[in-house]
This record gives sequence, C-alpha cells and structure tokens, in this order.
Amino acid sequence: MEERRLGPVVGLGTWRTFEGDVGLAAKVVGAALDGGCRLVDSSPMYGSAEASLAASLRLLQSREQAIVATKVWADTVEEGRRQFGAQAAWFGHVEIEQIHNLVAWEEHLSWLQDEQGAGGIGSLGVTHYSESAFDELARALRTGVFQTVQLPYNPRQRACERELLPLADELDVAVIVMRPLGRGELLLSEPRSADLAPLAEFGIETWAQALLKWVLSDERVDVAIPATSRPDRARENAAAGRPPWFGREERRLVERLAA
Repeated sequence: MEERRLGPVVGLGTWRTFEGDVGLAAKVVGAALDGGCRLVDSSPMYGSAEASLAASLRLLQSREQAIVATKVWADTVEEGRRQFGAQAAWFGHVEIEQIHNLVAWEEHLSWLQDEQGAGGIGSLGVTHYSESAFDELARALRTGVFQTVQLPYNPRQRACERELLPLADELDVAVIVMRPLGRGELLLSEPRSADLAPLAEFGIETWAQALLKWVLSDERVDVAIPATSRPDRARENAAAGRPPWFGREERRLVERLAA
C-alpha cells in the first residue's frame, strides 16, 4: 500500500460533544490519544468546542501529540481573521486550517496563504457536508491550493466516490471523512455478533469499529473523525484505525449489513 499522508487513522470530531465542559473534554481527548488517535477536528461553528479542546490539551499536557484541524467559518475576511487569531492564541500553531462548508472560500484564500507562508498554518483544507456542493468542492480542489479535503463518506453515503475521492487521489490531497457513522443512524440497528464474526480477525469487536474500518480501508481516505462525548467510545473508535485493513469481500459484508 502506498504511504499515507495522515493515516489511515481514526481522529476525533468535536461537534456537539463537550458543551464547554473542559473536564469532559480532557477525559474524551485523553482516551482518544491513549487509543492512538492524533487528529482532532473542531470549528467556530461548534460553539465552545475549540476553547474546550485547547484547554483539555493544556490540562493533559498533550498539545504536541495532537494534530489540530480546525476551521474558518466566516462570511467576511475580517471575521475569518478574528477566528484565526483566537485559534492561534488557543493552539499556537494550527496544523490544518480548513474553510468550513466553502463559506467565502475564494475571499479567504489570500490571507490564509499568507498565514501559511508565515508558519502559523501547516496545511490548508476545505470542507462541505452536502452532495449539492460537491461540484464546487471539486472546483476548489482543482485550484491546487488545498492539501486536505473533508467530506461525508459511509456505506450509505457514497456520492464522493464518483468524483471527489478520485480527484483527491490524483491531486495528492489528504481526505478527512466526516459522518463515518452517518449522523448516528447507522448505529441504531447493530448487526448480531454472529454477523460480525468474519471481521474478528481484523480486530473488529463492535459495529462502530466495522463502519470506521470500512471507511479507512478505502486507500484514498486518510482520517475518519467520529464525534463522541464518551471516553470509552473514543478509545474504542481509535482502535479501528489499526491494520489489518478490509479487502473487497469484507467491505461488501459491511455494506450489506448497513443496507
């Protein structure tokens, strides 16, 4: 398998998780890092999640262990700069700065590239959750400016396979997958243990792990970022980011179970 840029690995999403509770954030982030997670994803859109994440990394003395992927979510350059200023104060260096949901993405490019050139940002990325925006997401990638893209991908949501995953592979853009468990609906009907038994040799103990390993077994994917507010679930999810990876037969089994 070709060497990966970021993974494959399970990261940690922070959408609707900590609600400003730094103690909870430290427990979840600590469990994820202990389990092998390195990338943590956040956004100004997520309320106090960024501040809680930063505080938890300080409390854990684990900032150097984490790849912070956060976002600019702003209609104006002025607001985008303000958001980045807060992130720089919280995290110091931002490893991956993403333009959230393509909001004013062309307007933000110049100053973000300046910050990247100055060393405040490692990689630039762009994101969107909606298939209706995939054409614009592809247009953004074709500029050659972005090193990462974040998009939804799971056994029931596969539109990115048509153009975006091949394009990211062609352009050597790292892929961060949001909604690897859907919006949680994929966990509502768990298969029987007997149905998951063929996946045991791949380290699979739970249905969530099977779904995450399905995503990461696509060689074009680097990171999957399930969100959770449970330390035990964060540790369990992180375990799915270890080889061996599924082949075609195992991926098809997960697809059938998820249908």
